[in-house]
Amino acid sequence: MPIVHDAASTGFTANADGCALGRADYPAQLAADFPAVDARAGTADAMLLANAVARTVVCAQAFHWFATPSTVAEIARVLQPGGTLVLVWNVRDESVPWVRALTEIIQPHEGDVPSYLKGDWRRGFPAPGFGPLQETVFEHAHVGTAEQVIVDRSLSISLIAALPASERADVERRLRALIDADPALAGGKTIALRFQTAAFHCI
Repeated sequence: MPIVHDAASTGFTANADGCALGRADYPAQLAADFPAVDARAGTADAMLLANAVARTVVCAQAFHWFATPSTVAEIARVLQPGGTLVLVWNVRDESVPWVRALTEIIQPHEGDVPSYLKGDWRRGFPAPGFGPLQETVFEHAHVGTAEQVIVDRSLSISLIAALPASERADVERRLRALIDADPALAGGKTIALRFQTAAFHCI
């Protein structure tokens, strides 16, 4: 099944027919890593695809960044009649105390940037060419060491990665302090960062 994955926050989009769209610096990287992929520069509102070529468009962890009428119209343009738009987000399970503490470290840096939880992305629906959004929620976990699951993952979040070096270093210091203070996290143990995965689709 063809899938167009629009992930502007990570820089590329791809589909199972072998076409990937992304920022100008990504096609060469993608071509090196995935020789079978036809990589092209593109954006969410200018996909550089012909009309009605995709059966599915998937936006994972990204749609809130470009949830505009022009983007929704562009997605409708590239979808075949009866095609499906899929939107996916992972939301941390804050019923776990250390996960709640992790959010308290990250959240102050969000400011006014778009996010799934703020819900502004919903304003584009219902949209011409699409039926109502249908939601499915299921559990997911990122398993690894605290270094991988807490430090590496948190520092890779776009709003953290874009901080000035001094602020980013302070976030890293606080993340490591969180790990050191919790016996369940310290010592290189394997841990699981649990998520509620919210998946929406409309046809």
